[in-house]
Amino acid sequence: MNIHEYQGKAVLKSIGAPVSEGVAIFNASEAKAAAEKLGGPLWVVKSQIHAGGRGKGKFIGAPAEAKGGVRLAFSVEDVVKNAEEMLGKYLVTEQTSDEGKQVNRLYIEHGSDIDRELYLSIIINRDTSRVSFIVSTEGGMDIEAVAHDTPEKVINFDIDPATGFMPHHGRALAKALDLKGDLAKQANKLGRTLYDGFLAKDMSMLEINPLIVTEDQRLHCLDAKISFDENALYRHKDIQELRDITEEDPKETEAKKFDLSYVALDGNIGCMVNGAGLAMSTMDIIKLYGAEPANFLDVGGGATKENIVAAFKILTSDAKVEGILINIFGGIMKCDVIAQGAVDAVKEVGLEVPLVVRLEGTNVEAGKEIIRNSGLNVIAADDLDDAAQKIVKAVQG
Repeated sequence: MNIHEYQGKAVLKSIGAPVSEGVAIFNASEAKAAAEKLGGPLWVVKSQIHAGGRGKGKFIGAPAEAKGGVRLAFSVEDVVKNAEEMLGKYLVTEQTSDEGKQVNRLYIEHGSDIDRELYLSIIINRDTSRVSFIVSTEGGMDIEAVAHDTPEKVINFDIDPATGFMPHHGRALAKALDLKGDLAKQANKLGRTLYDGFLAKDMSMLEINPLIVTEDQRLHCLDAKISFDENALYRHKDIQELRDITEEDPKETEAKKFDLSYVALDGNIGCMVNGAGLAMSTMDIIKLYGAEPANFLDVGGGATKENIVAAFKILTSDAKVEGILINIFGGIMKCDVIAQGAVDAVKEVGLEVPLVVRLEGTNVEAGKEIIRNSGLNVIAADDLDDAAQKIVKAVQG
């Protein structure tokens, strides 16, 4: 689960990390009071969307010379003007689609006097099964280019869970960030604070870009991008309350209600499969035959007819879907349940695109009989290869 920057700053503040004072607003009429509360002489007005690259982003319909989604303001009037220009508009960044994301909230915070910009993130290293620090002296908006063009400037190291964050990790962090003297001591303290908070809050990713050295030589978290492990949210009711479903794909939100594993993609063939491995294989073979999957959708091993109907509705609600492939291997899942769910779903929501169904396993003959007797225009397939070829052919005409 992702949260907004201002929410991430609140989380960092709660664990003892240094952040700027700021105020979140949801309406331009709130900008003047927020700016006056913070006081000047410098404010930063930040668009709050779940996407990086806001500073270089462009608002749809804005003139070419318009500023990005993060702006400096040198007066209360300037804060208000920027708020009016940004709220409600669609911001396009390198991490959004061409349609962009609507800016429904802003974060207004104190400006900072910056001496240096650094980069720090903490992730779960799946290769080593440990928490890993990734740091660079080249922080700021171009960190992706730094990682691509000069990877030697990006340094990472793991933390042994048996020891936790130790003094030698603090020294490694300070050295990687080229910090000496008191700044090195601050790096050691901040590293331990962030590591402990990462574990305590069940984060899956914490990115601070930039982590700055102020002109008076203090480390300061100028940004905060945090993701949490959804499987651990039951332990953090306060974190759950930070979810902004307007930033999530409505189809993914609906899928969660029915315990469906769904991820929207950019292709045109909707997939309904049981089992993550089979779902991945189905997506691969669709690509092999020259098309692109529109989603990853695993209905799981114990899906009910209601789950199948819900899954089918999600697929058909995607305007990009030009064909649907249902690929079920019945183990715990019974083919007749899938078949009846698919038939009921088609009768309820209609079917305007080709549908290919491949069933195999438990109660397969009963499932095929349901499909045959449904009177629906459904294309039957013998195996996965046959199913993939048929749906691609149907979609491509």
